[in-house]
Amino acid sequence: MTNNIMKILEKKELTKSDIICLLNETDPDLVEKIRSKAYSIMKDKVGEFVYLRGLIEFSNICNNDCYYCGIRKSNKNIKRYILEESEIMESVLWCAEQGYGSLVLQSGERQDKAFIDFIVKIVQKIKKETRSEKLPDGLGITLCVGEQTKDTYKKFFDAGAHRYLLRIETSNPKLFNNFHPDYQSFDNRLKCLEDLKEVGFQVGTGVMIGLPNQTTEHLAEDILFFKNYDIDMIGMGPFIVHKDTPLSYLFDEYLKKKRKLYELSLRMIAVTRIVLKDVNIASTTALQAMYPMGREAGLMFGANVVMPLLTPTNVRKEYQLYDGKPCIDEFANDCFECIQLRIESTGRLIAFNVYGDSKHFTTK
Repeated sequence: MTNNIMKILEKKELTKSDIICLLNETDPDLVEKIRSKAYSIMKDKVGEFVYLRGLIEFSNICNNDCYYCGIRKSNKNIKRYILEESEIMESVLWCAEQGYGSLVLQSGERQDKAFIDFIVKIVQKIKKETRSEKLPDGLGITLCVGEQTKDTYKKFFDAGAHRYLLRIETSNPKLFNNFHPDYQSFDNRLKCLEDLKEVGFQVGTGVMIGLPNQTTEHLAEDILFFKNYDIDMIGMGPFIVHKDTPLSYLFDEYLKKKRKLYELSLRMIAVTRIVLKDVNIASTTALQAMYPMGREAGLMFGANVVMPLLTPTNVRKEYQLYDGKPCIDEFANDCFECIQLRIESTGRLIAFNVYGDSKHFTTK
């Protein structure tokens, strides 16, 4: 088995069976070989700097009813909110002052004109009011506001956003349908990803790891999906059960397999890095929700992006996609100091006042 893993790691291109083999590997010494290979590729292709994306969850109002999501429209146990423009800008300006370089505006999904106009206005305002000597064009902006029309994506892009994250959650249509109502279409999600690329966005997507009935073959297909769709950014993490969703009955099962799921999630980061090489990969908060040093581990397995939480403290508890989300009671300053120490503990440095765009996108 050792020779087989080493032979796979020496290949320039991996087959589906190679990817499955790496994802299934649990021997600590061999997992370290996989991690080391991923880190080496990351260092060579994108460098060791860690790029920050200040995350502002500006609204939890959502039209969708995904069975796994804590802000699904049927959840009556949360207080719905949308931040005022002034509240968003307070976090934005703080982000710029700290030298983050980029931010993420994330929310539940809406397609109404008022919502779209609000995003266009706030993106334009952010670009205008964060211009500086170090960032002449203002902060870099990633949007994560779900499925929209191509015309809407064009409005967002023209306003100044240049990256967009739309997670596929699983590239397997049957699995996708298992966790979404009938009106949420897998085909439409694919069309949105294609529309985003045509508009000119750096496109990000990702999957949940550990969904019921998901296999490592499915996960291997997810990685190949990223490659075949020429994705620029990857944001993926473990499936963590939320108590106020139809999947809450799985919580005990989740606790039993938590460690294995965590380790599989780290291998997923490493193997994605090995296959995709020069994309941006986030070390997600969900890893830290599972284990306190989870985000640091993600960085050591080949991730190069971290998204510190900048959502105002008074609404953070209302934006929990899964149970156990960390940092919901901390202030932005606390999160910033904490994330600096965490990143430095891995021996890596933060790249300040730069966009940190995907090398995969910029070298096409």
